[in-house]
Amino acid sequence: MPTHAADDIGRAPTAQKPTVVLVHGAFADGSSWNAVVQRLQQDGYPVIAPPNTLRGIPQDSTYLNSLLKTIKGPIVLVGHSYAGEVISQAAAGVDNVKALVYINAIMPDKGESFASLSGKFAAAPLTKALKQVPFRNGDATTGTDVYIQPAKLHAAFAQDLSQQQASVMASTQRPIAQSAFTDKLTEAAWRDKPVYVLVGTQDRAINPNLERYEAKRAHARKTVEINSSHVSLISHPQAVTDLILSAAHDSGYQ
Repeated sequence: MPTHAADDIGRAPTAQKPTVVLVHGAFADGSSWNAVVQRLQQDGYPVIAPPNTLRGIPQDSTYLNSLLKTIKGPIVLVGHSYAGEVISQAAAGVDNVKALVYINAIMPDKGESFASLSGKFAAAPLTKALKQVPFRNGDATTGTDVYIQPAKLHAAFAQDLSQQQASVMASTQRPIAQSAFTDKLTEAAWRDKPVYVLVGTQDRAINPNLERYEAKRAHARKTVEINSSHVSLISHPQAVTDLILSAAHDSGYQ
């Protein structure tokens, strides 16, 4: 978690710079944005990398929406992977979200789910590297979490990181509730907000052709393709930062 996150909530950005809100995807936490956060902070941007609870679209988007409403001034909202779904719903009706940035992301339309959208293209290798683990809640309800099999994470998810980095990632991964894959969006903010897309051409978690399709469908103002795995925010943080800065500058901010 970036050190300035808690202090920045509710404060107006300085020098007309928007607050950049970075939302992580499945199997990760806010620390996956560390290298991007460092670069944005060096450029003077207020940054928040909040927790994404990974419990499904209704809960995750409602939580994020409530956070966004506490931030004064313009916002550039960024989502990696599954968080693309979350930001699409959470940003609906939040007028100070001036741009949406999708990094190796899923971007369903209203009424679509991850499963229905990704089913339009060949399955990504990651689908064969997952494992299911049942869980129980405090109220005695149960569910199923989805993890990446540790031995397969490097090859199927983060092949442009070192084996050591991938091993740490495998041990610290946060699971996503299986129900999140079939949750349907009730809003799609990308239909009326400026969109910026980064495609990882070597993405093995989301089919790159799906990412290209999403960018075209959303009439993205800028689409960048880089030779990256699914975790471009870690392996290519400068390219990710540059796209976020493009979104901020195009929105009329420094």
